[in-house]
Amino acid sequence: MEPLQFDFNQILSTSMILFAIIDILGSIPIIISLRKKAGHIQSEKATVVATAIMILFLFGGKAVLGVIGVDVQSFAIAGSLVIFFIAMEMVLGINFFREEAPETVSIVPLAFPLIAGAGSLTTLLSLKTEYRTENILIGIILNMVFVYFVLKNTSRLEKLLGKTGLNVLRKSFGVILLAIAIKLFRTNTGL
Repeated sequence: MEPLQFDFNQILSTSMILFAIIDILGSIPIIISLRKKAGHIQSEKATVVATAIMILFLFGGKAVLGVIGVDVQSFAIAGSLVIFFIAMEMVLGINFFREEAPETVSIVPLAFPLIAGAGSLTTLLSLKTEYRTENILIGIILNMVFVYFVLKNTSRLEKLLGKTGLNVLRKSFGVILLAIAIKLFRTNTGL
């Protein structure tokens, strides 16, 4: 068994990539809408379930891919394309993936797919081709702490950032995500 090798640059990079993919700040309008319809969001439960899904996929995703006969590099290329479209959604304001908010808030719409959705799960396996697992794990945990904070303080953040602030933040992270998608694509295709 290899010793753990914590790398601040990998942790920072992983955290930023996951932050952009999860896009919890950009999801504040959706979370507010869900909260208004349901009256309450279980922030703790949603955060724990989303964290568990992401960690399980980080460790077991490769085995699942092996069962269906797909290698990690192919999945990483597919993931880079998904990330590319998520970034385009953020920059252009077009909804490619999200459906209308459901009538009730539960673990299913909030923890999955809003927080731990296809983009974040794909990103985890893509990241695993470039970064050490322990650094990705720390990136997941740091992001989930931030997600919990945002879920608990959605109303305050909405007032603090305002509509313009949320849009600027979303578009800025969209551009960063575009660059990350291109880097992942190039790395895994050898271009």
